[in-house]
Amino acid sequence: MNETLAMAVLASEHPSAQAALGRLRSCYRIVEPDQAEVLVVLGGDGFMLHTLHEQADRDLPVFGMRFGEVGFLMNRFDLEDLPARIRQAREVRLVPLRMVATDRAGQAHQALAINEVSLLRQSSQAAHIRVLVNGQVRVERLVADGVLVATAAGSTAYNLSAHGPILPLDTEAIVLTPISPFRPRRWRGAILPAGAEVGFEIDQPERRPVSVTADYDEFRDMTSVTVRREASISHRLLFDAEHSLEDRILEEQFL
Repeated sequence: MNETLAMAVLASEHPSAQAALGRLRSCYRIVEPDQAEVLVVLGGDGFMLHTLHEQADRDLPVFGMRFGEVGFLMNRFDLEDLPARIRQAREVRLVPLRMVATDRAGQAHQALAINEVSLLRQSSQAAHIRVLVNGQVRVERLVADGVLVATAAGSTAYNLSAHGPILPLDTEAIVLTPISPFRPRRWRGAILPAGAEVGFEIDQPERRPVSVTADYDEFRDMTSVTVRREASISHRLLFDAEHSLEDRILEEQFL
């Protein structure tokens, strides 16, 4: 990054984020994304996820500043000496999950997920799901509200709410976690190698319909879903040197 640091900025619709956008434009050189060295994102984690998906082809480092309730992927908001702060930030590469699914009509769907891929029941009937790892059946029938696969970065999101384990960011693993399981009652999920392929087959999809969501992309009436890491893609996030994403993951385990 050169001395002038060409920054592009994207802000959520939150009034505070929009106000900060105006202040940032008055203080620093702001350019279009195709001319930028770094992308500054103002908002919360949801807006950050949308931005990472939409800007993935640019391969720009992304520095987020928080204007949401949680902001796990964001840094604190402070405009003072922002270029120097960005230069000193630590880069973390997030590898997404690729979801491939087939619905009851036989149509195939694909999507990428930075946090998690989750299967959820669509009706009052519990989902019946067969769980496979690398083609081998590991759970013949999971009776539950659903099941999810999370990345290390996503392990503190929905996975944590479902009582799944938190993974340090540098862990070469993904998390498989059931959501409100009824049977098998003692199965609480698994930590799998990064290269594992996780498959799900829906039993009685007409009577017990199941949807699948990859971050915010949802598809309904599934019959099968496959999830694996997409190692050919990575997202470049920048974090303040004094408070890295690893630090945040560690802190979450003691809250």
